[in-house]
Amino acid sequence: MLKDMFKKTYTLIDTKYKGQTREPNVPEGLWRKCRKCGQPVYRDDVMDSLYTCPKCRAYFRVHAFRRIEITADKGSFEEWDSSMEFGNPLDFPGYEDKVREAREKTRLNEAIVTGKCLINGEKTALGVCDSRFLMSSMGHVVGEKITRMVERATKQRLPIIIFACSGGARMQEGCVSLMQMAKTSGALKKHHEAGLLFISVLTDPTTGGVTASFAMLGDVILAEPGALIGFAGPRVIQQTIGQKLPEGFQRSEFLLAHGFVDKIVPREEMKDTLGKLLHMHRASGVKCQDEDGRNKASTVAVDMSAGNEFVSGKTAWEHVQLSRRADRPTALDYIEELFDDFMELHGDRYFGDDGAIVGGIAMFHGQAVTVVGQQKGKTTKENISRNFGMPSPEGYRKALRLMKQAELFGRPVICFVDTPGAFCGIEAEERGQGEAIARNLFELSDLKVPVLSVVIGEGGSGGALAMAVANEVWMMENAIYSVLSPEGFASILWKDSKRAQEAAEVMRITAGDLLKLRIIDKVIPEREPACADNLKEIAWYMEEKICGFLEEYGKLGSEELQKQRYERFCGI
Repeated sequence: MLKDMFKKTYTLIDTKYKGQTREPNVPEGLWRKCRKCGQPVYRDDVMDSLYTCPKCRAYFRVHAFRRIEITADKGSFEEWDSSMEFGNPLDFPGYEDKVREAREKTRLNEAIVTGKCLINGEKTALGVCDSRFLMSSMGHVVGEKITRMVERATKQRLPIIIFACSGGARMQEGCVSLMQMAKTSGALKKHHEAGLLFISVLTDPTTGGVTASFAMLGDVILAEPGALIGFAGPRVIQQTIGQKLPEGFQRSEFLLAHGFVDKIVPREEMKDTLGKLLHMHRASGVKCQDEDGRNKASTVAVDMSAGNEFVSGKTAWEHVQLSRRADRPTALDYIEELFDDFMELHGDRYFGDDGAIVGGIAMFHGQAVTVVGQQKGKTTKENISRNFGMPSPEGYRKALRLMKQAELFGRPVICFVDTPGAFCGIEAEERGQGEAIARNLFELSDLKVPVLSVVIGEGGSGGALAMAVANEVWMMENAIYSVLSPEGFASILWKDSKRAQEAAEVMRITAGDLLKLRIIDKVIPEREPACADNLKEIAWYMEEKICGFLEEYGKLGSEELQKQRYERFCGI
């Protein structure tokens, strides 16, 4: 009732003011002004919408305990180090007064609250920065609270989530503040080496020394939409270079496109996203389980690769054409059919996010797995955004980052190979295409978890091999796997690309040929060429075989997995 009354009277006209609008005498705290659209919004509406503007959907900054309230399960939060002694290491004039004022205003001891809680029933340590306290700058108390939380979480074998928000290092503490960057990073390194998960959530703003330390060290880095994230602030950059900054510079979406954020998560989805990540982490290392009600392979899908013999009845060129068909299922199609709760993660943490490679974490029969695939589009627009399935260096680096993360947490890796080859543009060479592929071969050769690669379409050259150094390599019946395209082969050796059909025959690029050569280990049958109509049937068969693979290789230790993979390639 009161809310409606104020909304109706907010722009009443008073003739005494000659027709100008006059703001009513609104009780303090009843309304808030959105910094983005400039409109007054009713405080309760803001709270009901998880501190977002109900008019333009802009995000308000959230106090630490409010953040905990909307993130942690009710009544589960237990605060750690609620009170710590303050010091003024440089005897900076007026610093004690500023901290005292911040404490009185916020009723907080310092700029971060730490503790442990449950999120959708999953245990975690939790740290939340509060921008009201000296812009959540990191002084020695903040650094110490984070470090103690990380050390305690490591001892208790808890994952960690930190909601970062900061103006950077606390200037009044000089180099003492600077040292907190090293201290928090060192503590997180020990937590990482213990095989424990750290999720960093970047909120508005996250800048300076916090960005250059714990905030960007997450195994998974999430961000709220539109958050300002950067090392140097935009005003400092603009003054330094004397140029106007582009629209959206240093915002969450900018960092996602440039490979530094895994996922942008709306506030209303944050709790469930964190709960899902925590659940998958707890399920890492769990053995594959049979589940009642799961689809099983149809009786017609017999293992046709037995005895290293497979005859398709098609010419090699027909296989080439089928492998390139626009309606052929892509990596994402198989991921959707085979796995539950797939969460795509983005970026290589160096330069960008390559749409030609998709990857993330998923559940398979109760077991967490890492899934990576080379992805083509189904329309012209999609193919352009995916670069026609030709990965750039950042794509291979993203894939490797996810595979190394899988190794740390004990998750098997399943790869779907489908590329004409690695992208051979100028930019790819500038960013080190050869090195990126070589690094994948180098690291995958001794990854300490089971690796399975399935060639589902084109397996083009080193661009395919970079994701196929596996304990087993399987091929779809109508897939191909080659040193380069038949057109390229004919052009190089015979100086005539029109002889591509002839080249396909002599190159031995079909599943049957490669099974005889022991390049691959299994053929996935296609009674009819793979398409949307028979995707489920193929996926049923593939699911059963993946179960067998995970059961067999899940029994092996890390050294046995490494040895088997090395000897597999040494025998070719």
